[in-house]
Amino acid sequence: MKAVIMAGGFGTRIQPLTCNMPKPMIPLINRPIMLHIVELLKKYEITDLVMLLYHQPSVIKNFFRDGSDFGVKITYVTPLEDMGTAGAVKCAEKYIDERFLVISGDLLTDFNLKKVMDFHSDNKALATITLTSVKDPLQFGVVITDKERRIIQFLEKPGWGEVISDTINTGIYVFEPEIFNFIPANENFDFSQDLFPMLLEKKEQLFGYPIKGYWRDVGNTDSYREAHHDIFRGRINVKIDEPKQDVVGRDLRLGTDVRLDESALLDGTVVVGDNSQIFGSSQIKDSVIGRNCTIEPGVKLSRCVIWDNVYLKKGAKIVDSVICNNVSVGQGVVIEEGGIIADDTSIGEEAYIKRDVKVWPRKLIEAGATVTDNMIWGEKWKKSLFEGAIIKGLTNVELTPEFVAKLGCAYGTSLPKGSFVLAARDAFLASRMLKRSFLGGILSAGVNVRDLKMMPLPIVRYKLKTFGEVGGVHFRQSQEDPALTEIVFLDGDGLDFSSSMAKNVERIFFKENFRRAHHKEPGGITELPQVIDFYREGFARGVNRDLLKKQNSKIVIDFNHSPAGQLLPPIMNDLGIEVIALNAYVDEERGIKNADERPQSLSQLSKIVTSLEARAGFWLDPTVEGVIVVDETGKVYTAEETLPLMVALFLRSGQKGTFAVPVSAPSVVEIMASEKGCAVIRTKNSERAMIEASLASEVIMAGSMDGRFAFPKFQTGFDGMFTVVKTVELLATSGVPMSVIYGEIPHRTFLQSRITCAWEMKGGIMRKMSEDSLDCEATFIDGIKVHFGEDWVLVLPDQYQPFVHVVAEGKDPKVVHRLLAEYQKKVEKWKKELQ
Repeated sequence: MKAVIMAGGFGTRIQPLTCNMPKPMIPLINRPIMLHIVELLKKYEITDLVMLLYHQPSVIKNFFRDGSDFGVKITYVTPLEDMGTAGAVKCAEKYIDERFLVISGDLLTDFNLKKVMDFHSDNKALATITLTSVKDPLQFGVVITDKERRIIQFLEKPGWGEVISDTINTGIYVFEPEIFNFIPANENFDFSQDLFPMLLEKKEQLFGYPIKGYWRDVGNTDSYREAHHDIFRGRINVKIDEPKQDVVGRDLRLGTDVRLDESALLDGTVVVGDNSQIFGSSQIKDSVIGRNCTIEPGVKLSRCVIWDNVYLKKGAKIVDSVICNNVSVGQGVVIEEGGIIADDTSIGEEAYIKRDVKVWPRKLIEAGATVTDNMIWGEKWKKSLFEGAIIKGLTNVELTPEFVAKLGCAYGTSLPKGSFVLAARDAFLASRMLKRSFLGGILSAGVNVRDLKMMPLPIVRYKLKTFGEVGGVHFRQSQEDPALTEIVFLDGDGLDFSSSMAKNVERIFFKENFRRAHHKEPGGITELPQVIDFYREGFARGVNRDLLKKQNSKIVIDFNHSPAGQLLPPIMNDLGIEVIALNAYVDEERGIKNADERPQSLSQLSKIVTSLEARAGFWLDPTVEGVIVVDETGKVYTAEETLPLMVALFLRSGQKGTFAVPVSAPSVVEIMASEKGCAVIRTKNSERAMIEASLASEVIMAGSMDGRFAFPKFQTGFDGMFTVVKTVELLATSGVPMSVIYGEIPHRTFLQSRITCAWEMKGGIMRKMSEDSLDCEATFIDGIKVHFGEDWVLVLPDQYQPFVHVVAEGKDPKVVHRLLAEYQKKVEKWKKELQ
C-alpha cells in the first residue's frame, strides 16, 4: 500500500516559524514534524511514499532525498501551481495504481492506521475519512455519520451557533484508485469543499471512521508549543533521537558531545541536541534544546523549545517560548510566556519581551528594550554593522562563515580591483576559521591579500604605514567575552577605519551590490615572511639601544598566550633586557582568560616582580595593544593611574613635547606638563581621534584611558610591545624607581561611573545637560565637561552601549564625591522626565 503525504502548505498561520522553512520541516523534539509521520507510516508497513510539495520543496528533498536513509522509498511530486488538496493528489495519479492513504505532513498523531485501513476494506469503501473528537471544532471540518459510519453531512469550519458535533475530519483518508475519476485534472480542487460533498451527493461509498488516540494539527504557534507540552506530559509517545539517560525521576535525553555541568538543575523532560553545552547552575524544566547551543550559568528555561545554534547568556529567563535558529539572547533577558523569536535575531542585555510577542527573522533588539508588540518589519540584521572600526558578534551565531564571506565581498568591493590588503589574526581557532571565509570574499572582488597569518595588530599597523597595501583587517577574540569575535578594519595608513569608510562597506553589504571578479581576475593570496624583521629594525631605531644595553634591566612580562610571547623576548634580548616570560606559549584552544582570572594573574605577576627584584612587570593584553604596569614594589597600576605615570616618566627623563589624551583623562596630566613646559592636547575618546592627534609632529605620546599608548616616533598606532620597552628606557633615563616617580605625581581624586540609558534618551539627556550648563564654564570636545575651578565633571554618552558615563575629578575627595553624586542624580532625574 502507498501513502501520499501532503507537504505543500505555506504555513502562513504558524509564521514566523515558517519564514525560512516549510511547515512540515519545523523541528518537533529536534526532528522535522514530517519525519514523525514517516515513522508512523513505517510502523504500519507503508514504505512506498509520494510526497506532494509546493512551498520551498528543496528543503524537504534535501533532507529526505530518496528515503533510503529512513527505510522508505520516496517519489516527489511538485505541482506548478496551487491545485488545492485533492487537485494536488491528482497530480500524483500516475504513481498510484492501488489503494492508498493520504495524510498531512504537519500532524502529530499516534492513530492506529491499520484499523482505519481494515475498516475501509471491510466496508468496501471508495473513500474513508478518519474522524476524531476535539473540544474546539471551530477551526476544523465537522462530520456527521449514520449508524453504519456512512457520512451524511459535512460542515466546514462552523461557528459556535452552527456546531452540530465535535467529530472532525483529521485529514487522514484512505482511497481506492478510482477516486481519481472524481477529481478534475489541472483544476484547483479541495477534499473538504469539493470532492467529499460531490461524493455525498452522488451517494458514493463514503465512510467516516472515528478513532481514538492522540491527534493534533500543528497549525499555529500555540499548537506548536502545546504539542511539546503534550510530549513532556507523556500524552503521546514519539521517537526521540537523543538517547535516554539512566537518571531516576527525570526523563533526560542527551545527544553526542553534549557538555552538561553537574550543577545544572534539570527537571521533567529535557532533551539536549548534539554538541550543545550547558554551564553552571542553569535551571531547565520540560524543554528541548537543539544542536550547537550554548547556555550560560544562571539561565532559567521552563517549557521552552530552543532550535539550533542558539546562545543564551547568563541570567536569561524564558518561559514557554520558542527560540528559532541562530539567535543570541543577552544577559538578563526575560521572555514571557508565548514568545516566538525567529531566526537570526539578536537580543541585547536586559531586554524584556512581553507575553505572546512574536519577533520576525533578522531583528536586532537593543539592550534594555521592552518589546510589547510583534516585530515584523525592520532592518535586516542591525542598523549598523560597525562599532567604530570594529565589527563584532557571537562566533558562529552572528558572525558565521557565510556572513563573514559576504562581509569580505563588501570590503573587497570598496577597494580598487587588483589592490593589496593585509590580513592577520590572533592565536585562536575561531579567528582563523572566520578569517579564511573573509579572505574568500575579498578575493572574489578581485582584490589581493597579503596574509600575515598569526600576527599582533601593532605589527599589522606598522606594515601598513609603509607602502604597498590599501588597507588591512585583523581577526581576534574579544576580551570582554570569549564567545565574541572582533574584526578590526584599518585604512592604508594603519589607522582605524573612519566612519565614512565603515558606512561605505555597510552600504555595499546591505545592498549586496558586490563586484564579482571575472573568472581570470580573482585576487591571490601571498605571504609576507619578512614583516617581523622589518618591524624589529624599526623597533630598535625607536629606542636608545646603548642606554638599554648599559642598564641591563630585568623585567617580568605576562604574555597571556599571545603571539607577542614569541616575538618580543628576542627583540628585548638584543637590547640587553633580561625578560622573565610568563604564559609565553601560544595556545590556540585555550582562549582569552576570563575577566575573573585577571586579578589572580596580576597578583601572581606582582609577587614574581618583587621576589625576583625586577625593575618592573607588565601584563600584556591579548590584543598586544594595552598593558597593565606593575612597579618594583609590586603595586599594580589601574588604567587611570597609568596614563599620568607614563607622562611623569617622560617628564622625569627630560623629554619635551606634547601629550595627546582623551577628554576624560585626569587633569594632573596638564598640571605636570605645564610645570615642565610641555603641552597637552585633549581629544575625543575614540581610538582614531587619539591616533589622528598623534600625527602632529610635536606629539611624543598618545595615551588612552584603558592602558594603550602610541609613540609617534616609532608608530602612531597603539603598541603594547613598544610600550613595555619604552617604559624600561624611560626608567633607565630617569634613573629613579617607578614607585618614586609615581609618588611625585600631584594627588587628585578621580572618580567615574556609568548609568544605564536607553539609546533614544541619550540625545535628550545631553540636551538637558547642555541647558543645565548654560551658566557654567563648559567644553564640548566629547560629551559635556563642566569646570568648577580646578574641579570638573564630564557627562559622556557611550558610543556603542546603552550607557551614559559620569566622570569627576578634583583636589578634595569630598567635593569630587559630591560632584559625582550630584550629576548621577541629575541624569537619573532627566531620564524620568524623558520617559
